[in-house]
Amino acid sequence: MSLDILVLGGAHIDRRGRIDAETIAGASNPGRWLEEPGGGGFNAARALARLGLNVAMISPRGGDALGQRVAVAAEAAGVDDRPFTFLDRSTPSYTAILEKDGNLVIGLADMELYRLFSPRRLKVRAVRESFEATRVLLVDANLPQETLEAIAAMARELAKPLAGIGISPAKVVRYADCLDRFDMLFLNSAEAAVLAGTKPDAPSDWPDLLRAKGLHGGVVTNGAGPVVAFDPSGDYALTPPPLDALADVTGAGDSLCAGVLSQRVNDSSLPLALRHGVALAGLTLLSDRATDEDLTADRLAARLDLVGEPRALPRQTSSRS
Repeated sequence: MSLDILVLGGAHIDRRGRIDAETIAGASNPGRWLEEPGGGGFNAARALARLGLNVAMISPRGGDALGQRVAVAAEAAGVDDRPFTFLDRSTPSYTAILEKDGNLVIGLADMELYRLFSPRRLKVRAVRESFEATRVLLVDANLPQETLEAIAAMARELAKPLAGIGISPAKVVRYADCLDRFDMLFLNSAEAAVLAGTKPDAPSDWPDLLRAKGLHGGVVTNGAGPVVAFDPSGDYALTPPPLDALADVTGAGDSLCAGVLSQRVNDSSLPLALRHGVALAGLTLLSDRATDEDLTADRLAARLDLVGEPRALPRQTSSRS
């Protein structure tokens, strides 16, 4: 079966505690608790499937009730779920504490199972066939470094476009030795700074800093500030429209990735793809879930009307080749 996008990465359980008042460190804070399936790759996969794309997901999974919840969520969203299931292991989880405005206080990632997704699993016939059947590959940095490098090598061998999600500053370094094999990497400013080895004077400097490390294309978010995107066609910046209220930041970057890839899979221009990414991220920021569970193409189109046109950024002479 032909696929639009094959996703390899995190599909686990997200637990988020939301503090109701001002955060008091070192003390008990009243709040609320939410538990749902999540993971960078899984969030993007569900959004892409809800937009009508043919999406498959490969991820390690435990043989427990939490793993079954992930499977049910994949089916509900229309994702073709193809897990490696370890019956004697627990499904990974991510636990976060959020301030009342939705921003992250601290997170804890229990992701030991992902270490078992070794490069040798890419040699499984069904996995190889999935690679051959897809138009685009998407990975996230929950996977081990050697596995990401092996996926990047396979993508080049099969001439498949490859995109990646940064996940966190601690995990994004797993891309460092194969950056030149990625067509697009989705990062926040903290992750981008780790890869670049420095913080820029202005967000518009991100393209040149990341190209210097070998990256061909990327999207860097800066909170409520301009989102910067680049590829061989040029460099662009787009300031997201203001939100009426921020519900939760969880999954916004994954949704931005999904919005961009939903257009890039059909060879749309980077400026158009960037507008879709910013629009979809906005819908997620307005939701208390890691994805917009009511997402449709019509809802995205309505949000797109609020998003302006990206502005082109000047390219430095040193970045041209």
